[in-house]
Amino acid sequence: MATVLVVDDERAVRVALDVNLSKAGHTVSLADNASRALEIMRAQSVDAVLTDLMMPGMSGMELLAEIQRCWPLTQVIMMTGHGTVESAVEAMRLGAHDFVIKPIAKAELLAILDRSLRERALHQQVAQLQAAATERFGFENIIGNTPAMRAVYDRVSAVAGSDAYVLLTGPTGTGKELIGNAIHFQSNRRNGPLIQVNCGALPSGLLESELFGHEKGAFTGAIRQHKGKFEQADGGTLMLDEVGEMPLETQVKLLRVLETGDFQRVGGTATIHTDVRIVAATNRNLREEVREGRFREDLFYRLNVFELALPALNERQEDIPLLAEHFVQKYAIKHGKPVNTIAENAMETLRTHDWPGNVRELEHTIERAVILAQSSALESFELPEPMHPNKAGTVALQDGINIADALRSTERELVVGALRAEGGVQAKAARRLGVSRANLNYRIQKLGIIVSDVIKDKP
Repeated sequence: MATVLVVDDERAVRVALDVNLSKAGHTVSLADNASRALEIMRAQSVDAVLTDLMMPGMSGMELLAEIQRCWPLTQVIMMTGHGTVESAVEAMRLGAHDFVIKPIAKAELLAILDRSLRERALHQQVAQLQAAATERFGFENIIGNTPAMRAVYDRVSAVAGSDAYVLLTGPTGTGKELIGNAIHFQSNRRNGPLIQVNCGALPSGLLESELFGHEKGAFTGAIRQHKGKFEQADGGTLMLDEVGEMPLETQVKLLRVLETGDFQRVGGTATIHTDVRIVAATNRNLREEVREGRFREDLFYRLNVFELALPALNERQEDIPLLAEHFVQKYAIKHGKPVNTIAENAMETLRTHDWPGNVRELEHTIERAVILAQSSALESFELPEPMHPNKAGTVALQDGINIADALRSTERELVVGALRAEGGVQAKAARRLGVSRANLNYRIQKLGIIVSDVIKDKP
């Protein structure tokens, strides 16, 4: 049941409505003018207001406007004995839930009030979800206070309010998804959808269907129409993760959509228009990809309106204790463990580790330690073996070998080592290397690696 405020200068109307609403189980407050109604609303919570249109002093329309300004979730139902279409249209335009003509039948009144209260509950739920999303995905969820991270915050704040496309760059595990979320939830599109798609997780054909949708029967298995990510993100933000992994043929179609906002579903003929903001993310050097012919130059410049480079964790070592403590709290709650601190010698281990997997590697390290913890303090950590076996921590160049050959040789060693360690299971090897399955497959083909031979020749 709800608290309902009845505002009418006629005593008989107030009494009748009081009786009918009270019998229905509602708590009723009465006011004979708009000024008194506002006093009541300042003193107590009100779910819905039934107000007369024509009253001495402040009119019902003026009261409606004030309620909308101060209590936007309160539902207002306008009543009048002199109803006109113009009055009804104006009341609804100003935000009234409904407009009724006196005298009002009891059943009609209760039905209208019930609908208005359900709508209010829905608005409250949406507001709560939006507040929770903003808290979860805003700056509050991004840990770091070093100059490098403060520069990131400044650039996010500068670009968030615009509709400019943003290109997030940086090594794997640096938090590009979190920054993309923060950009959306600080933007004018925060009330619209935030849709994400991993461009490296799907082959070309399926990626096009995922982005643009498909019609029923467009290909084998297309048993119903499917709306793609561009349609789902209309009015909001579309985040293209691992955009550097996108096949060239898909890049052409993406560029066309970014230029016009128009596209067709796979297998369809109807042109669909969408209004989305693009936030793209990549751990690749797209300029190098353009030079190598693996990424379209025109698409690069279309996406790179505002580049935001995220620092590796070893460039912001002062943030490691803050991040570590945050992850301890997070995973102690998740796994029900009484862990609340990190011993100083263990913290020093975290500070001095190289963290090639960046924040993601640190997070996983903390979670493992919390799961294994036997006391309230973390005393040690299981750190992964370095993937570069060179004891000096550098790649030694042999005489006569240029840097391109050395990098290719090192890349091959890493890929082969990961495949051998995971018994040739490419999905596991990709996770071990911190890349997508599609990225690993691309490297296997580029380097001419035959997986069966790698496993067979395992030392």
